[in-house]
Formats: sequence, C-alpha cells, structure tokens
Amino acid sequence: MLYNLLTPLAGEPGLFNLFRYLTFRTGAAVVTALVISFVLGPPLIRWLRRKQGEGQPIRNDGPASHIVTKQGTPTMGGFLILIALSVSTLLWADLTNRYVWAVIIVTVSFGAIGFADDYMKLSRRSSAGLSGKAKLVIQLLIAGGVAWWIAGISPTPLSTSLALPFFKTVLIELGWFFIPFAALVMVGASNAVNLTDGLDGLAIVPVMIVAGCFALISYLVGNAVFAGYLQIHGVPGTGELAVFCGALVGASLGFLWFNAPPAMVFMGDTGSLSCGGAIGAISVITKHELVLAIIGGLFVLETVSVIVQVASYKMTGKRVFRMAPLHHHYEQKGWQEQTIVIRFWIIALVLALAGLSTLKLR
Repeated sequence: MLYNLLTPLAGEPGLFNLFRYLTFRTGAAVVTALVISFVLGPPLIRWLRRKQGEGQPIRNDGPASHIVTKQGTPTMGGFLILIALSVSTLLWADLTNRYVWAVIIVTVSFGAIGFADDYMKLSRRSSAGLSGKAKLVIQLLIAGGVAWWIAGISPTPLSTSLALPFFKTVLIELGWFFIPFAALVMVGASNAVNLTDGLDGLAIVPVMIVAGCFALISYLVGNAVFAGYLQIHGVPGTGELAVFCGALVGASLGFLWFNAPPAMVFMGDTGSLSCGGAIGAISVITKHELVLAIIGGLFVLETVSVIVQVASYKMTGKRVFRMAPLHHHYEQKGWQEQTIVIRFWIIALVLALAGLSTLKLR
C-alpha cells in the first residue's frame, strides 16, 4: 500500500525514493511483522487461553510425556502469524502485483482450513478435527484454482513448464498437467509443515529459514540482470514476493518468541497449513518447485517418515520407526525435546544452504 501511495511522489533523492527499492521494503516488512507480533502476541495469547480453557487437546497416540508437558497450552497461535504477515505484506508490497495476491489467497485460505480444524478439535475436546479427506479435497480445489491463475499470468514458456536445478536451459513442458502438479506442491508443502509441527519451536524456525531463502530466490528470479548472470529462468514481477517472504520471516521470528520451549502457545493447523501453503505457492511462481524439496528438506524427511511408517505397517505389520513423524522417533529413543529441536534446526539450515547452491551450480 505504501509503495502504491508514495512511489509516485519519488522524484528527487529523498525519503519517498526509498519505497522504490525492494531491499528496503523487504527489510521494512521483516521489522513491521516482528513489531506486530511483539505487540499483539501477549493479549492474543491471553484471549486464546481464556477462550480455550484446557488448551489444545493432546493426541492419545503421541508421546506419553506430552500429556503432562503440553497440557493446557492454547493453540491457534497461527492467528498471530497470519495477522503480522498479512498486515506487513499489504503495507509494504506492490498491491498491483498479481503474484502477491496469488500467494495471499493460498495463505489465508489454507489458514481458514486450519482454523476450522483447530476449532473442531477444541469444540469436541478431541485431537480429531476436520477429516483428512475433507481437508485434502478443499486444499486441492483452492490450490488448483490458484495454480490455474498462476499459469495464466506467468510468461510463456515458463507458465506450464518445470525447471530443473543444476541445468541451465532445461524446461520440461507439463501442459495441463502443470495445474495438478502445482496444486500438489502447495498442498504437499502445507501438510509437510503441519506434520513437522510437533515440538515447541520445531516447525517455525525451518519455515523462517525457507522463507529467507525464497526471499533471495524471488529477488534474483525477478531481476533480469541477476537471473541472466546466474543463468536461472527469470520471471518478471516475482521480485515483489521478496517482501512477502520478508514479512513471513518477521512473523515467524515474532511467533518464535512465544513458541520457544516451553511454548506459551501452539501455532496449530491455522499456522502450519498457511505457512506451508505460502512456501509452496512461492516455489511454483518462481519455478523452483524441485529446489523447495532441498531447501525444505526437513519437511520432506518428516513426511517421508510418516509414509514409510504407514506403508511398512500395512504391508508387513512392522514399524520402521518407534513413532512417526521422525521427531517423535527420537523422543521415544530418549532424546530431550530441546536437543531434537536444535539438531533439526541445524539440519534445516544445512539443507537450505545446499538448496541455495543450486543457484550457482549449473
């Protein structure tokens, strides 16, 4: 909003001229989202605690220690992320950019699905909320519609193509298959973050790391000079997504203040589904869907652990892990929660650096 209002006033070098620069607005989005989180966090948590009473219902099939250590902690803290992220983005991004609106639609819509799931869990006092099939169908419909829109506003031949990391000019034309593929990327990323969100601070820091990486990727992909130098596929207009990513970094950092062990609030599906969906949508727009699997490799590992566990049990009656997702396996092995969380953060950072290396290794 500020960009659209103040940029026309930018003539001679001065204050208004700053609003023309993506780097300035991205940094401002980080700070704005962080400040909003710090200001709104305490009253929002108090309100959630009053409304929810006993807090988030704890799964009976999870680690037994969680019934003691997590009981009474309110959920739906994702509201804080969504408010800080949305306000900061609307304040600092170019609101005529359709890519920004595509990501906002996915983020808010998936957040609404997560809210419905969290609300049903709280109202029923059960860890079972919205059915998995219902969530998946609604997510796929929303993501499919946004994928169709992204394909329509993206330049050809990139609009329906898949770019491969490590290769300069290779594009795989997917045709109409691009829409279900892009939808699966968004839905897969959303649910992968949701599966990772099982310990205090575990999911939000990798989200922040991935968002920071895609802030850089968005900026480079949207800049013709840098895209040409790095020999990556440039997509005009995607640089504006750096502002959104900056806002997500700031909102995540602010939420971490209240989610650090022992957590004062859980993000719930309201936060995890929306954050994952946003990251997936940005990867689709910037043509870095496969790179997301590397940068967000921790989310992939957590998801694969669940798939392997379920498949092994159904086919052989035996479990590969003591408990899935992967972080619960290490809890069952006796690792302390803080040890698991910090080590998983380290893994997330290493994988993010490996993913960023694809920008140059071509």
